[in-house]
Amino acid sequence: MSESKPTFTGYEKFIIALLATLQFTVVLDFMVLSPLGYILLDKLSITTSQFGLVVSAYAFSAGGSGLLTAGFADKFDRKKLLLFFYVGFLVGTLFCGIAPTYHLLLAARVFTGIFGGVIGSISFAIITDLFEIDVRGRVMGFVQMAFASSQVLGIPIGLYLANKFNWHAPFLMIVGLGLIVGVLIVTQMKPIDAHLKNPRKGNAFQHLAKTLARPDYLQGFAATALLATGGFMLMPFGTAFGVHNLGIAEASLPTLYMVTGISMLVFSPMIGKLSDKTGKYKVFLMGSTVTCIMTLIYCNLSVTPLWIIIGLNVLLFVGITGRMISASALMTAVPDPADRGAYMGINSSIQQIAGGLASLLAGFIVSETSTGFIENYPLLGDVVVFAVIVTALLMYRIHKYVAVKLAAVAPANAPNPAV
Repeated sequence: MSESKPTFTGYEKFIIALLATLQFTVVLDFMVLSPLGYILLDKLSITTSQFGLVVSAYAFSAGGSGLLTAGFADKFDRKKLLLFFYVGFLVGTLFCGIAPTYHLLLAARVFTGIFGGVIGSISFAIITDLFEIDVRGRVMGFVQMAFASSQVLGIPIGLYLANKFNWHAPFLMIVGLGLIVGVLIVTQMKPIDAHLKNPRKGNAFQHLAKTLARPDYLQGFAATALLATGGFMLMPFGTAFGVHNLGIAEASLPTLYMVTGISMLVFSPMIGKLSDKTGKYKVFLMGSTVTCIMTLIYCNLSVTPLWIIIGLNVLLFVGITGRMISASALMTAVPDPADRGAYMGINSSIQQIAGGLASLLAGFIVSETSTGFIENYPLLGDVVVFAVIVTALLMYRIHKYVAVKLAAVAPANAPNPAV
């Protein structure tokens, strides 16, 4: 007999779709740099370390902005906060779309990061406010489909526009889509201000300091720092590695991204539902295991047939997506309600800064020969695997902390959705 009450109301489904679309634009703005890497290296005549700095500039500015605004995050209606930073993100992306030189592009990425880096934390705070822990895995699964959608639709279209016109075109496309999202936020999203009824005492900086000082939050911040390492280290040079080391034709890149993205559109909701039913940490461990195995295989490949590369890439992203969805859902249970905005802001800030450092380090680990061949990519894979293993140990501590915390407030004999 099916349940009479649906899992989500109509408005909740709208919010999930809106946040997923919003995340799609933010994720695409970052991810589109990876497939554009081989174009920018040529058109702007820059080195791999300079390109790594372009990627890192967004992350560093996002991290600094997230840290500075974290203390204010619980003092405003989350809808207004989201709208403010999203408008700034679109303005920064527009600057990227019209930047004529490397240095102006670098400056535009800094500006975009100041606003775009805070959006994810606000979205997660909204999800935590509106949805219970036992369905957050499913919500995260749908919202994280933004990554898959960016590969299915965004990156192939972005590559097509870049090849058809120039490398500025993908950024202008994002601005156009973002304007539609902004209008929907203004006209359709309800105020999200329940957290204002029980505010923390003290000013924003005191709130920030107290959140940073809590020992049970610090382990979450540490896990987040390492969680960002894998994607940020492999992503910036993934396309250049595929073209010059694996022998992928440039014309086949959209196919690779599209097939991988379609697969993630299928797997992401399944992973989210699985994490709610079987346990978020169990799914995280499975994702980490797959990520380690596939990273070691993928980073040590030489010229390989496209169909094999696509299969390996899909498996690698299944592992990465499994880690992201389960970890994100588990992390939302760490902060107290009055600290959610600050915690998510700090968490996002740490993730961005750690990712920026990882991208910068990756730019120094790998190097490009005169033929475009990327050297030391296997070493990069080894570093990623080490970070994944250490992160799994830290996430176990988070898992135990959340289980105890939820057990303290759950009714007797009630199932613990975090275990």
